[in-house]
Amino acid sequence: KRSAMEAFAPGDDEAFFAYIDSHRHDYIMRLSEFVAIPGVSAEPARRPEVVKAVKWAKAWLEKLGGAVRLEELGDEELGDGMKIPLPPVLLAQFGDDPRKKTLLVYGHLDVQPAKLSDGWSTEPFVLTEKDGALYGRGSSDDKGPATGWMWVIEAHQKMGKPLPVNLRILFEGMEEAGSKGLPELCRRLSTPGGFLDPKAIDYISISDNYWTGKVKPCITHGLRGNVYFHLEVTCSTKDMHSGVIGGGVHEAMTDLAKLFASLVDSSGKILIPGIYDDVAPVTEKEREAYKQVDFDLETFKVDAGVDGVHGKLLHGTKEEVLMHRWRYPTLSLHGIQGAFDGVGSKTVIPAKVIGKFSMRTVPHQQPDRIEALTKKYVEEEFAKLKSPNKMRIFVDKASTAWYREPDDPNFAAAAAATRRVHKTDPAFTREGGSIPITEVLEDVCEAVCVHIPIGASDDGAHSQNEKIDIENYLNGMKLMHCYMDELSRLPSAPDAPARAEQAADEARRLAANKWRRRCKVQLMRFGCDCLECQ
Repeated sequence: KRSAMEAFAPGDDEAFFAYIDSHRHDYIMRLSEFVAIPGVSAEPARRPEVVKAVKWAKAWLEKLGGAVRLEELGDEELGDGMKIPLPPVLLAQFGDDPRKKTLLVYGHLDVQPAKLSDGWSTEPFVLTEKDGALYGRGSSDDKGPATGWMWVIEAHQKMGKPLPVNLRILFEGMEEAGSKGLPELCRRLSTPGGFLDPKAIDYISISDNYWTGKVKPCITHGLRGNVYFHLEVTCSTKDMHSGVIGGGVHEAMTDLAKLFASLVDSSGKILIPGIYDDVAPVTEKEREAYKQVDFDLETFKVDAGVDGVHGKLLHGTKEEVLMHRWRYPTLSLHGIQGAFDGVGSKTVIPAKVIGKFSMRTVPHQQPDRIEALTKKYVEEEFAKLKSPNKMRIFVDKASTAWYREPDDPNFAAAAAATRRVHKTDPAFTREGGSIPITEVLEDVCEAVCVHIPIGASDDGAHSQNEKIDIENYLNGMKLMHCYMDELSRLPSAPDAPARAEQAADEARRLAANKWRRRCKVQLMRFGCDCLECQ
């Protein structure tokens, strides 16, 4: 698929970089317009805003001349039985030159909930420039990186240069709510001639995570998975007065508090038997890899906000903190639905409470095994309470961990592009968060994905005062341009030994995917051996 045309040579970087820098104001104004759309996918009342965000991006991609279409996902059934439509998925294609390689880019257009009263210093949906950064919900996760790809396309067009690769873009609007409906759509799109036809896609790239520090750029080759549980305890058909009824009934909140306390200890150790059984041992090669990571414990304390409270971390060294963020499972308690959480005091005994907690998982841990171990343990702990209350535990959503050795040509292209923009080698890092669609796209496209973060460690995604540094926003666009150029220069016709090595790599990739591949029939089932999946 080698292209006869080369959009830019490495020596032409200065001209492209100058163009990006000179249009700084335009990019900020457009991002401001986009951030103003409060597309919170987790809030059903704001689903129309998510659709609005999708249509905003669609209009821009159409303006840029792409072959653009929307793919509907159907309806989502809420807990009360009500059905609402899922936001459509946005697909765009730029170029179909058989002489060029084809890059698939994924991003998401929805955002996390945010309001000023949460502790924001500025209105979360009003992009605010302050001290060289742009503050606003979605500025870094993921509206900034997603729009960056659009402005790179525009820059090539304005400069009269063709894109060095065929570019396919997949933007969704449900990432922050579990990417509902997207895995099924991806499988439908992977048929011969489809948008995700594996014979058409050479490489995959995602920019939806962050550097480990604020200076050294990173390339990510590992993500943790996530299994999210709801733990429900019911003690009555209605809420009760603590003075009138208290002391006469078994309270649901008391049971839930005891169950929560049984899951994890104060040092962060998960107390569920068998959880650590499938975690791979640390190798010397892995220990050595932590040395090249830009990570400072004192800065991390500030970024995490613990410096103003007690200034302590669970672990005392850079290596131990990173390992427990990246390669060990963790369990976090998130909240209690049904309990009083307003300002002031309310002496109510809730009739039903639903505790929310999740486990970040690592390679070789399968969601179905995590689910089975957790349910068994919680049921045993509840039995010890001898409570007559009703308890049930279930998985709300699940995703698997993703890991790649960073020796694939896709990673080489990303590293070379990083050197062209930042004048330094990137750190190859893993990420504690989850991007579930990564393994789905790899499976259906039969291609390797690289994660190229453009945000810094203090961007505050999912938190108050989310921001993206203007320099990182602009450099991210430069990096996207250089990355496509580096992909176009990768050799397309390997010799016999190289082809044999590629075949071996593919066999290893498929073997690694085996334990996390979703069943084609039951999409929440993994590592499937049914006839449909053979």
